[in-house]
Amino acid sequence: MSTSLLALGSMMEPLRGFVAVGRRMSITLAAADLCITQSALSRQVQALEDRLGVKLFKRGHRSIAFTSEGERLFLSANCALQQLQDTFAVIASDSKHRPVTLSASVGVTGLWILPKLGSFQQKYPHIDLRVAANNRILDLTSESVDLAIRFVKNGTINGNATLLFDEVVAPVAHPSLKVESLSSAKDISRYVLLEYDDPRLPWLHWSDWLSVMGWQGAKPKGTLRFNQYDQMIHSALAGQGIALGRRHLIRALLADGRLAEIPTSNPGLSNDYSYWLLQADSEPRPEVASVIDWILTEAKV
Repeated sequence: MSTSLLALGSMMEPLRGFVAVGRRMSITLAAADLCITQSALSRQVQALEDRLGVKLFKRGHRSIAFTSEGERLFLSANCALQQLQDTFAVIASDSKHRPVTLSASVGVTGLWILPKLGSFQQKYPHIDLRVAANNRILDLTSESVDLAIRFVKNGTINGNATLLFDEVVAPVAHPSLKVESLSSAKDISRYVLLEYDDPRLPWLHWSDWLSVMGWQGAKPKGTLRFNQYDQMIHSALAGQGIALGRRHLIRALLADGRLAEIPTSNPGLSNDYSYWLLQADSEPRPEVASVIDWILTEAKV
């Protein structure tokens, strides 16, 4: 740090005291504004005068007035300090109203987060929540993301993370299809199967599910394939076929009867993946902490 910057830093407190006196033209009132004693404020002004080598005030009986040097300094310093105060106020205000950014995959956003936003707004009307639907793995800090819900293999998660729920899969369909159960390969032949076309998640593939059931040769009435999980669920809601439903993500749809879980003779494929809540800051600001509490509460419902 340069000598001039060091010198300026050592003069900031006396300069602040000087401006306070100049605004009030009273050491008594200025000391009260700064919450310090009159003697402490007088020493600040004296220190500034000693540093500059000039008198800044003419002191009379119960009165003070600027010297020409003091008036010149006050006009400049008062303006500069006022600009700093205004800037600090704006920055503090922006920080208080900064939105909380929550990132999640397209499927999690559409099926789990969006249906719950009404209750969030009722509980936290003062929080500006920004939901970013993105299937990319993000660096939370570098991309200014406060929170992220991620679906990852257990044991591989790093950083500040909290388990939300595990992956549990079961066949589901719209009640209008009247699928009472899937107990044999013959049952499969009567229905269209809705397929999520993602090779990374074999437990969401009908071929793997049928293999576990021992029905490798089963031929469905037809197959519809989707590259987004929420699209497949919307197809199921439209009564277009049977889907392998991720139970926690579609819990609301099952609870209100828009989808029905179909009984089977076998629980199907297992996996070791779970949904986790990641946070960028181990000590989040209050608004982020409120969003965390809301997410954890919803995950337990």
